[in-house]
Amino acid sequence: MTYQIICSKDFTAKRPWGALDITEMNGISVRLHWTNKPYKWHINDGEEVFAVVDGIVEMHYKENGEEKMTLLKTGDIFHAGIGTEHLASPQGEARILVIEKVGSV
Repeated sequence: MTYQIICSKDFTAKRPWGALDITEMNGISVRLHWTNKPYKWHINDGEEVFAVVDGIVEMHYKENGEEKMTLLKTGDIFHAGIGTEHLASPQGEARILVIEKVGSV
């Protein structure tokens, strides 16, 4: 297939953080996630780009050992650099486009 058209607002999964694998590019995965539950605190083994395509997500992260939080709305993007501990907590249903190293947490 040379192209895809995905209506992200229509995507749901059978479980929280279920994903639609869109593509892999040179070891980088692009996935659309649906969730209505928080993820877990984690550190990816590479960088991560997290774009909210529908919904509202509280993004918790640690900076110099101190927990901080920012509210991400539809259209907002969070970049987690290498070593950034973070946790995403949706407020209701959310759809998130995640771009990260293949096999990341």
